[in-house]
Amino acid sequence: MATALATIPPDNPKRNLTLAQPDSLPHIGLVGDTYTITVAGEQTDGRFCVIDMHIPPGGGPPPHRHDFEETFILLEGEMEATFRGKKSTVRAGDTLNIPSNAPHQFHNASTRSVRMLCICSPAGQEKFFMEVGVPVATRTMSPPKLDEKEQAAFIEKVKALAPQYRTELFREA
Repeated sequence: MATALATIPPDNPKRNLTLAQPDSLPHIGLVGDTYTITVAGEQTDGRFCVIDMHIPPGGGPPPHRHDFEETFILLEGEMEATFRGKKSTVRAGDTLNIPSNAPHQFHNASTRSVRMLCICSPAGQEKFFMEVGVPVATRTMSPPKLDEKEQAAFIEKVKALAPQYRTELFREA
């Protein structure tokens, strides 16, 4: 006797096709980088989000961890990724998957900008970026430079909001 396949739920007509076109998307300046939200959690029933990341030379976030999966697909350039304290070089065409809860960091140590796609599952990270970042006009535009006072205020805001987005930040090594 053949076993029955699991039933696939019916189509949900309330969900729509998502077409991400760069001119109509939010571009967020954060830690010197520019992140473009191409697919938000609202469009995937919270299953995942996709963020197009433009990382200039010297860019990248401080060491951190969070309780969701994060996958990076490097489209252009080369960067340094640190996973649980071990550094690796990642090049265009490579894909990294960071397991939930694992400490990690990425840094553009090259002289050229890096472009990569970041997929977070489940979604939510895009909301954190929208809340702490500043709007910028284009996908490759750098955010405004912060003076010492503005930088201190930004760091305090990030520290205060990170736990709400299931993220823990570490000091620079």
